[in-house]
Amino acid sequence: MSNQFSLMRERRFRPFFYTQFWGAFNDNVFKTALITLVAFHAASLTNIDGATLVTLLPGLFILPFFLFSATAGQIADKFEKSKIIRLVKVFEVCIMLFASLGFFLHNLWLLTAALFMMGMHSTLFGPVKYSYLPQHLKEKELIGGNGMVEMGSFVAILLGQVLGAWLATLANSELLISTAIITIAILGYFTSRGVPNSPAADPHLKINWNPITETFYNLKSVWNQQAIWLALIAISWFWFYGITLLAQFPSFTKTVLHGNESIFILLLTIFSLGIGIGSLMCEKLSKGTVELGLVVFGAIGLTLFGADFAYSGAHYFTQANTQNYLTFIVQSASWRLLADIALIGLFGGFYIVPLYAFIQTHAEKSRQSRVIAANNILNAMFMVVSAGFSILLFKQGFSIPQLFMATAALNALVTIYLCIRQPEYLTSFIKWIKKLV
Repeated sequence: MSNQFSLMRERRFRPFFYTQFWGAFNDNVFKTALITLVAFHAASLTNIDGATLVTLLPGLFILPFFLFSATAGQIADKFEKSKIIRLVKVFEVCIMLFASLGFFLHNLWLLTAALFMMGMHSTLFGPVKYSYLPQHLKEKELIGGNGMVEMGSFVAILLGQVLGAWLATLANSELLISTAIITIAILGYFTSRGVPNSPAADPHLKINWNPITETFYNLKSVWNQQAIWLALIAISWFWFYGITLLAQFPSFTKTVLHGNESIFILLLTIFSLGIGIGSLMCEKLSKGTVELGLVVFGAIGLTLFGADFAYSGAHYFTQANTQNYLTFIVQSASWRLLADIALIGLFGGFYIVPLYAFIQTHAEKSRQSRVIAANNILNAMFMVVSAGFSILLFKQGFSIPQLFMATAALNALVTIYLCIRQPEYLTSFIKWIKKLV
């Protein structure tokens, strides 16, 4: 059996895997349920326009990554990680109880406060999540372990979004959503109790509680290690690329494909499964080593299939005014779009997994969590820039397919830049291709 699946039988990996899975799942159940309620029932919650709120709420979730990532990285390096994980899970249970009160009282301010706190929860867990793996996995297991974690995360995101949206449309949604999010949080806590002891990387670290100065110092420290800095930029670019596409999927479904929510869910499912499969395939393709050639291979696929997806979308034609997934999948043009989305996800998995493994194997052991914290800060910055990039292009008259094409073209430029700045990516890719041939 493949090494990555055999990890699920071991206590050093299995409880951690399920803990991070339930956390990502709950994030998305709560966040999607709240956004769905705001989008369709804003009047019962507030006088503020629903469309405005739907735009602002994801930003509120991301804000803690700017504010607290640097502090979270220090905490994860200074203290024993399994204890941090369990405390974060207790915090999650408390947040979900607080959120449930907001749902029952129809109080938007309580719900937005809970959303902000869930962003804090993810901010605190992030540095532990990726610095835990190199403590418990051998170097040859890191690609497989990261592949499993990425697969689990994207499946959890998908399932959480589907469940959250569905629960928000049902009668007695307040009770059903509250029951779901509290139950999932409790499951996460119980799985966290099985996470093994993970000694502190730097127990004598003196924590700087000033988030502004620590954020600056954190980024400056990583900047001084250019190989790691470029890997973080590459990861953050992936989030820019992915968020740019995913944020437009609902509008793309409605205005280009003339479809309903079922087609949006189908697109999201295909994309998530693609990333999951690509992440799992990394171990086989790299033979258990940190293979930077896969990053270039993944980037090439993101450009080619991103461009084809944009082209197919621009030339998509349907006679139906409103399609559902059944009428959508019987059209031949739809299969090309679905194949493109699946392949974007697949090559995205090839791209992202080796980068995380590279950071874990090259970052100084005593600073791994702070390096991951720097990554989270940069990720959040790139997500915000992605939103600004989309708004700017739309103001210039770009259509959604043209936005996708521009993103695919930018991806090619970023890949070229990465290979120029760090030639090891290109040389590794050439060597890897020669091995395959």
